[in-house]
Amino acid sequence: MSPRVSLFYSDRFLAHDTGRYHTENPGRLTAIVKVLKSMAWADQIDWRSPTAPQTRGDVLDWVTQLHNPKYVAGLKTLCDQGGGHIDGDTVVSAASYDVALLAVSAWLDGVDAVLANSHPGFVLARPPGHHAVRDRGMGFCLFSNAAIAAHYALKQPGINQVAILDWDVHHGNGTQDLVEMNRNIVYCSLHQSPCYPGTGAASEQGFYDNILNLPMPPDSTFADYQPIFEEKVIPFLQNAAPDLLLVSAGYDANHADPLAHVALRPQDYGHFTRYCLALTPKVLFGLEGGYDYQSLSESVVSTLEACLNP
Repeated sequence: MSPRVSLFYSDRFLAHDTGRYHTENPGRLTAIVKVLKSMAWADQIDWRSPTAPQTRGDVLDWVTQLHNPKYVAGLKTLCDQGGGHIDGDTVVSAASYDVALLAVSAWLDGVDAVLANSHPGFVLARPPGHHAVRDRGMGFCLFSNAAIAAHYALKQPGINQVAILDWDVHHGNGTQDLVEMNRNIVYCSLHQSPCYPGTGAASEQGFYDNILNLPMPPDSTFADYQPIFEEKVIPFLQNAAPDLLLVSAGYDANHADPLAHVALRPQDYGHFTRYCLALTPKVLFGLEGGYDYQSLSESVVSTLEACLNP
């Protein structure tokens, strides 16, 4: 059977060294890869290596279109000097700048693949991106991968509208910051409230009513999420009529995750995925959070199984 999901991954993503005890660490990816390669349907995944940023040639240009070039240059300098802390939570190593560019390249490759074959794709990369704002990284994130991918997609033939769905347990303040002034991008986030980073109030609706924030109380379960998806998320996305749907696929709303208090189960992400695929087959999922290895891996499995059996 020919592969039905394109998955972008490189061992190079493990070189972003955040330190032995940091929550966002390389073990997240190695755990996912191990489980995926053990699945009976593993041969239905088209494993692809992301294009080296130097080969693509446009990656840094896209990064500096959305992020302040002074921030980007400063990040490179910090990494060239061996790394350090951007803030109390966000750490970089000597390799982190190059790895972050590779993560952006993987998202751009993912957009290209999804648009070319109309099959879903998955970007299995780190560092994550949805907290990175225009002038700084924060919340484990360096570059705003999903926002960059959305702007990039709008420059591709036939793409007039892009939607971003963010189901990470934390609000994607960086994504919102970088898309809310573009009338051709809509952004929807379901996130625990109160929780880091303290943004994402329902009253934040963007400059063109293109933002839908759906704060969820602690201990929410699928029974709480399901009506929100069906009554608010899906109508909002349908109304946007996106030519491409990007999903900031964080899996830290799992009951087992140590950083928040939402009580979803791994299988719930399969239901979320089918909601997305019912809107359009042109869906690119990209890893954001998720810090309990087992529930993280099982949730990615649920997403990919739903892609293979929509």
